[in-house]
Amino acid sequence: MKQLTVGIMAHVDAGKTTLAEALLFRTGEIRKRGRVDHGDSWLDTNEIERSRGITVFAHQASLTLGDTVFTLLDTPGHVDFSAETERTMQVLDYAVLVISGTDGVQSHTRTLWRLLEQYGVPVILFVNKMDLSDRTETALLQELQGRLSQSCVQFDTDYDTVCEHAAACTEDLMNVYFETDTLPQEMLRDAIAARQIFPVCFGAARDLKGVESLLEILTAYTQEPPRTAEFGAQVFKISADAKGNRLTYLKLRGGTLHNRDEIRYTGADHNEYTEKITGIRFYSGAKYVPGDEAEPGAVCAVTGLSAAYAGCGLGCCADAREAMLTPVMRYRVLLPDQIQPQEAMQHLQTLEAEDPQLHVEWDARSRTIYVQLMGAVQLEVLTNQIAARFGYDVSFDSGAVTYRETIAEAVEGVGHYEPLRHYAEVHLLLEPLPEGSGLQFGTRCSEDVLDRNWQRLILTHLLEKTHVGALTGSPITDMKITLVSGKAHLKHTEGGDFRQATYRAVRQGLRSAESILLEPYYDFTLELPSECVGRAMTDLQQRAGQFDPPEILGETAVLTGSAPVASLNDYAAEVLSYTKGRGALSLTVSGYRRCHNPEEVIAQIGYDADSNLENSADSVFCSHGAGYLVGWAEVPLYMHLPAVLPHRYDFPEEEMQPAYSPRVSDLPDASDEELMAIYERTYGKINRDKPKTMRRNKTAELTEGNIKVPAPPEKEYLLVDGYNIIFAWDSLKTLAKDSLEHARDRLLNLLQNYQGYRKCEVILVFDAYKIKGHTTEIEQQGGVSVVYTKEAETADSYIERVSKQLIKKNRVRVATSDALEQLIILGNGAMRISAREFEAEIRAAEQEIRALIGGQTDG
Repeated sequence: MKQLTVGIMAHVDAGKTTLAEALLFRTGEIRKRGRVDHGDSWLDTNEIERSRGITVFAHQASLTLGDTVFTLLDTPGHVDFSAETERTMQVLDYAVLVISGTDGVQSHTRTLWRLLEQYGVPVILFVNKMDLSDRTETALLQELQGRLSQSCVQFDTDYDTVCEHAAACTEDLMNVYFETDTLPQEMLRDAIAARQIFPVCFGAARDLKGVESLLEILTAYTQEPPRTAEFGAQVFKISADAKGNRLTYLKLRGGTLHNRDEIRYTGADHNEYTEKITGIRFYSGAKYVPGDEAEPGAVCAVTGLSAAYAGCGLGCCADAREAMLTPVMRYRVLLPDQIQPQEAMQHLQTLEAEDPQLHVEWDARSRTIYVQLMGAVQLEVLTNQIAARFGYDVSFDSGAVTYRETIAEAVEGVGHYEPLRHYAEVHLLLEPLPEGSGLQFGTRCSEDVLDRNWQRLILTHLLEKTHVGALTGSPITDMKITLVSGKAHLKHTEGGDFRQATYRAVRQGLRSAESILLEPYYDFTLELPSECVGRAMTDLQQRAGQFDPPEILGETAVLTGSAPVASLNDYAAEVLSYTKGRGALSLTVSGYRRCHNPEEVIAQIGYDADSNLENSADSVFCSHGAGYLVGWAEVPLYMHLPAVLPHRYDFPEEEMQPAYSPRVSDLPDASDEELMAIYERTYGKINRDKPKTMRRNKTAELTEGNIKVPAPPEKEYLLVDGYNIIFAWDSLKTLAKDSLEHARDRLLNLLQNYQGYRKCEVILVFDAYKIKGHTTEIEQQGGVSVVYTKEAETADSYIERVSKQLIKKNRVRVATSDALEQLIILGNGAMRISAREFEAEIRAAEQEIRALIGGQTDG
């Protein structure tokens, strides 16, 4: 039998779920229809859906018509859950778009239409609620043709009339119609599949009117798309059953899937997995039938895949592209006192895997969880989910708009990572793309320059991280990042080196570029009494909105346009107030555009790019056996490879040179002033004291072309994470069980002896971030600086901040066994030493001190 997947989608309250249940009832799949408003809908199985009367999650049902099995996917209609609907579109063969006969085409209807066009899904339109509408079928059909497509053709009429109107949709149809005075049904079927015709029928799903016409269209005018012989499937949803088993919902594009088949795929963490299918389920509503195999075109849920994610491609299917609809609001999670942030983070990550429109962020510095959502309704649903599944209540702050950043013109970013016994250099080309393009990655680096395996690793590192901009620390978008050059060391390069170099190259390019702040926009439809339209137009102009001339329909005016999300978030309540309940504002996220007030937003966020140590733009070079940090603006003077991005300059013809590469060795006769002019043309204005900039460093020399060697370090510093060491050393850990104070004193005594022997500066840091009102305290005890951090600052944060300041002129070592802290410290150019290594070093120093004292005593 043929297998077809049909999605049912609509603006909220258009009657979508009611239509789905009417189809199931008419075909005998269910004996009794439920009602959304009564909370007993057969498809809305979740308690949240039943209580609110809206569809929140995509649900599956199956019906058979003739020789075709149709899998119906009932999708959410509320704008807050539109990302769930978009994910479902990726696996559809056809879509039924439900239009409310009382409201016509609404703003979210147009958004769904654009998304269906992007994914190439054939569409059948069902105009519902005709029993409540005061508009004629002709008027509504004209609206569909005017606002959606001229190829909308009414199909619930006689065949001759269908052919007459369908002939006008394409030239081929028209030629055949003129020759034969009719159209073959197969030709109409092909035109619908190619999105050249969009069938329309009218009815009232609650009374089962028009349902038969829709079933006839599905039977007569749909066809199965070609399937591949090779196995391929697309994952579109992740959930859990009542027993907590992880369910992976997928659509088979080709081949046959059997129980116990072994599947190899790349997980959300970019690691390779090989896992067996342990179960195949075919769901219909809340019930399922287990199966041994799934045939091409089938939609099923499988168990056994632990790391698959929505959008994941299996077999011959590629991963789905990035969703067009993304969350636009960011909220801070407020946890009850008894719940630790790490525990809550695990719970939220479980929900995030099931619902990719939920974005969870962890701020390590403030130990705070943030979530990105589409709106208030999704926030309420999330609160209920956490309470129902994990047994505690959370709350959220008032939320803030999520911004994005892009760049104005192409720029080359350079990242170099060379602590002792490590090496990697990466050159990336960052180019702006049109609005809505998202991020694209690629390479045009020759394999003669950098091995293919290293290039693949760099691309993996580009994909694995959310890269943030330099203006507000917001994620970047609408940009193409291309690997253009790179260098590895035969002996010292490891995989992690290219991760550091790649991150720094992206960041250095962003710091060098002219950045643009983007903000999310709503498309809106505002319906209100005609006497209020002047007030509305004034309000929208003040809120940076743009709109078309108002459409007057009797005593009602309709305004359509777009405006920033930040300006319209609270406007719906205001509309209800000044229209005395007769106005309605409908909002749909339309994407990101240039921010209308960037200076105000940047100042309000107060982001400091230099203080963001986890996203450093600086590079690490090596000299005198130790790594040292080079600021992002000076990296081009130190980099080991020549720049790749070509530059053009507006010099007079007699001064034009054949070519230019911004390397000091290429311009031996240029003056300091000429070098600075060229540098600023290439990498932007440097805002610092010009005489100081041009002053030569007498202690440094330029050797090996363009490689700059710094002066030797002035001092050696040792920073010790106190509590980390105490609980890592068995002797101190045992002592701490009886008295933490005694353990601190013992560690301090050991460090005092060590400091006197090594003649280095020792800084011992203890956490005090949970002590209310505590400020940073620094005490000098026996030559050791003892630091107690201030409230809300961890020892990790203090050490990261201080090490970055000290590394500029000194040799810095950090003693800790915190893996994340070690990584950041190494990235700053400091040397790391684990707790175990440090303990061995302390013991060795004590033995040498005893030997020295013993020798002096013997003498």
